[in-house]
Amino acid sequence: MYTDLPEAELRAYRSGQADPADFDAFWAETLAEADRHPLDVTATKVDAGLETLEVFDVTFPGFGGQPIKAWLRVPAGARRPLPTVVQFHGYGRGRGQSFENLLWASAGFAHFEMDLRGQGWGGSTGDTVDDAGSGPQVPGFMTRGIDSRETYYYRRVFTDAVRAVAAARSLALVDETRVGLVGTSQGGGIALAVAGLVPDLAAVVARVPFLCDFPRASVITDALPYRELGQYLATNRLKVVRVHDVLAYFDGVNFAKRATAPVTMTAALMDPICPPSTVFAAYNNYAGPKQITVWPYNGHEGGAWEDDALALRAFREHLG
Repeated sequence: MYTDLPEAELRAYRSGQADPADFDAFWAETLAEADRHPLDVTATKVDAGLETLEVFDVTFPGFGGQPIKAWLRVPAGARRPLPTVVQFHGYGRGRGQSFENLLWASAGFAHFEMDLRGQGWGGSTGDTVDDAGSGPQVPGFMTRGIDSRETYYYRRVFTDAVRAVAAARSLALVDETRVGLVGTSQGGGIALAVAGLVPDLAAVVARVPFLCDFPRASVITDALPYRELGQYLATNRLKVVRVHDVLAYFDGVNFAKRATAPVTMTAALMDPICPPSTVFAAYNNYAGPKQITVWPYNGHEGGAWEDDALALRAFREHLG
């Protein structure tokens, strides 16, 4: 069943999310702090048992200089810099195994797949710890460190993701001028954040993105993970204003206002996890060239393999 506004209203919906006056200063300071850690990237070839692809185990310094894992996959025998897809994952997923997730490299791209700190139980494994303490929280990541913008979990993740782009660009097999981003759900939200923080990307694909329009998302769906916010605020009743002030610094709507790379987005009208109005909130505020595909009869799976085909076409067009 439809979970949200009619499509005509979705295309006009802009969100009531506040744009903090010091948003840009906060993120400039955060990324400058990360840049104080040398970008020492290691890439070690592994035997993944594949004939047509080569795989490298990558480690790079993310937020606080903490080690973040990634895979780099390239077509076997690649010796020149390639157009590159940097991928971020959905909630609960890690980078998985070296022989998984072969679409992008099989299509001829270099594929840089970032691990997510502390995640890796929801369909794929992970290898990166979240080396940070946290106050009281609802189990999960939505309220980890929520008492301040400095300690919030996604400050670390978004910084890791910006550093992932820099790490990928430092590698000999990556054409630094032709780098695109892809992500689904949480990964789509991360891709939008990076698009708002890195000005010279070639393309962005955000499929049914999560982490958008927190004020609306937290009250129109009872599905996890947004439900974590509601559970937290149902107990921490006096923190509602503080929590939403913090979340404004991590909302895909505010990153979209600053993003200029061509974006391909998807939304599903029967999606209870990332309601379509939250996706359109980011899309309608996106500053760069944009296109969106709407799947009327789908839930959080979006267009599934059809979204893969959309992403391939977008990367062929913008990365070559």
